[in-house]
Amino acid sequence: MDTKITRMLNIQYPILQAPMAGGPTTPELIAAVSNAGGLGNLGAGYLTPEQLRHAIKEIKQLTKQPFGVNLFVPEKSDESEDTISQMSDYLNKYRVELGITQNPIIPKASESFYEQVQVLLEEQVPVASFTFGIPAQHIIDSLKQQGSVVIGTATTVDEAKQLELAGVDAVAAQGSEAGGHRGTFLKEAAHSQIGTMALVPQVVDHVSVPVIAAGGIMDGRGLAASLLLGASAAQMGTVFLASHESGAHAVYKQKIVSSHEDATEITSAYSGKAARGIRTKFMEDMQQFSGAIPAYPIQNALTKDIRQAAAKANNPEYMSLWAGQGLRLASERAAADIVRQTMDQALNLIKNLKYEM
Repeated sequence: MDTKITRMLNIQYPILQAPMAGGPTTPELIAAVSNAGGLGNLGAGYLTPEQLRHAIKEIKQLTKQPFGVNLFVPEKSDESEDTISQMSDYLNKYRVELGITQNPIIPKASESFYEQVQVLLEEQVPVASFTFGIPAQHIIDSLKQQGSVVIGTATTVDEAKQLELAGVDAVAAQGSEAGGHRGTFLKEAAHSQIGTMALVPQVVDHVSVPVIAAGGIMDGRGLAASLLLGASAAQMGTVFLASHESGAHAVYKQKIVSSHEDATEITSAYSGKAARGIRTKFMEDMQQFSGAIPAYPIQNALTKDIRQAAAKANNPEYMSLWAGQGLRLASERAAADIVRQTMDQALNLIKNLKYEM
């Protein structure tokens, strides 16, 4: 299990906990994974610079091992007032049902990316990863100069090649099975739905930097398969959502461990960007909306009050329940147990492979 990624990140095992933004990746979860030999990751896309700095300091108090922070590369999102107003009016029926204010003042759509990056530089985070695109060259250069390993997210071979040209140290190849937002940035997400098993070896063949397999990987079988496909590590998200240290809402965790592999679909209804999650009443109803869904991050800001109210009411039908297709393999366990059991299973499989073929 000594790979390019374990050496590059200075970790014991080629297991990365996916950086799931929105609350699941608590400092406790990140530290537990890193202390167990993997790489814990903070999903920080929605955090203010102050919240980000506080979270990093908390993580540093809980572990002396390497950890990562993930940010969203900003995108232009010019939407007409009519499109935004039409969507907000449509969403009022959910606000009425949940007992919250109609047509609320829309909060800031996104945090300052450049201020977030500045925090990463000042706090000298060991690993900085990015989703939704390629950061400006000076950002990649500054992070690498101060010692951070930089990882980019790709959903196609061409995206991986562009990331390598930009100077990233490694590429996370995100298959279509993955839960949460698609990292697509060169084409429409609908045209970038390549499964992990097909994507990983093709990316490996076309870039020279280490590749991290992501999407549908839930146990040692997935890790072993990823390594055999040429990846240097596996990134696992959904399996950690149900862990004891996860900050996911209780009803969210319950849906994770009780849902099956056919329960998810890709939607843009919650955020304006394609993301895989457990099917909900909100997702199904939004398919009937005749207007245009505002692009990310505007739609994400428009639905924020609804998602928060649903969480307070323990109503999963209006929450964004991001999850990958490996749902049946999830169970409530400690994060360290997930790392250890994944490693034990992978090692046994690889050790015994020649005898079983």
